[in-house]
Amino acid sequence: DPRSGPAGKLFACVSVAFVAVTAVGLCLSTMPDIRAEEERGECSPKCRNLFVLETVCVAWFSFEFLLRSLQAESKCAFLRTPLNIIDILAILPFYVSLLVGLAARPGAGGNKLLERAGLVLRLLRALRVLYVMRLARHSLGLRSLGLTVRRCAREFGLLLLFLCVAMALFAPLVHLAERELGARRDFSSVPASYWWAVISMTTVGYGDMVPRSLPGQVVALSSILSGILLMAFPVTSIFHTFSRSYSELKQQQQRAASPEPALREDSTHSASACASVAEDDGSQGPDGAGPTGDSAAALWASAGPP
Repeated sequence: DPRSGPAGKLFACVSVAFVAVTAVGLCLSTMPDIRAEEERGECSPKCRNLFVLETVCVAWFSFEFLLRSLQAESKCAFLRTPLNIIDILAILPFYVSLLVGLAARPGAGGNKLLERAGLVLRLLRALRVLYVMRLARHSLGLRSLGLTVRRCAREFGLLLLFLCVAMALFAPLVHLAERELGARRDFSSVPASYWWAVISMTTVGYGDMVPRSLPGQVVALSSILSGILLMAFPVTSIFHTFSRSYSELKQQQQRAASPEPALREDSTHSASACASVAEDDGSQGPDGAGPTGDSAAALWASAGPP
């Protein structure tokens, strides 16, 4: 935990640094010269250095995951945590790729096995992008985003429903306006028009499919305005949920970082309890000068030694 002290902060900084190094290594591994060497089955010093770098990063992530699993009270609950599932999906492909690479060595099974192994390795390497999600452990904003997604599942469902209904409405209309009336080839079918409806209602507008006829432009204007209105309703609720989630997590972080106010609050409660005991028991002596022995003992037991 970064809030546990200097050692926790140092551990978190090292973990974030390894995530950044992994992201850089993933980008470098997609360079054309590196990909060409992999396709030819060669391994230059640059390729070897990238492999060593990835091995060191995966070793650190595995060590960190092992430490957290050993400290967890419930192993089943630990494995069901979303961030831990992401860690498993990001770490396991490296070890699986090593096993596949050893099993598909030249002469172990022929060219078909090598081709299949290469495909499996490429698919597994694509999962390395999940390392970026590890930043959610050390980022308040990313944790707030994840909490908002869980809390706003219904709002996201409504947003998807609105978009699907609008797509089913505007895609046939623009196909009719452009294909049948304007004789345009861009809108060749209704399924092809779905793509145009999505990018129009979300106001992205790539420009690969553009209505040219006047009826098609009217449909385009209607779809854009409808998309803005339909997305505005759920997005407002999602924004308020994100703001509330961020405030809650920030308050939790502040309470965890400063335990002194909690101790003062406990002492205040203890003093209040002592006062109530004194009032309820009638702690005045026979002459009204002070508390009796029993009441004084109860008061001392409730308040504790100074």
